[in-house]
Amino acid sequence: MLAGIAQHRGQQRLPDHDVGHGAQCAPWPAPYLFVAMTPEESEDLKEEARGLIYWGQVPVHVTIGGTEFTTALFPKDGRYLVPVKVAVQRAEEIGEGAIVEVALRLNAAHRQ
Repeated sequence: MLAGIAQHRGQQRLPDHDVGHGAQCAPWPAPYLFVAMTPEESEDLKEEARGLIYWGQVPVHVTIGGTEFTTALFPKDGRYLVPVKVAVQRAEEIGEGAIVEVALRLNAAHRQ
């Protein structure tokens, strides 16, 4: 499940995005795992992120379990992918095929 987090220190609130019972982690390219948003969620996010998108990527703050990190979502095949760094995989014991809950917050610090 992708869920929004309320605005904090200049970051925009991202509406809640429900992916069902969680989203599955898939490898590509190593060593990252990726969580794919649905095409509908991706379109909603694109609207919310207008003005923040650079080179097709969307800067975000991500929370998985107790781990917070920053990254950039990037588009592939009509949806955005959330890259899950190796440090996060280890901290949250996430492996390929794991179902994870992901909270996203737009990173307005990239707005110019």
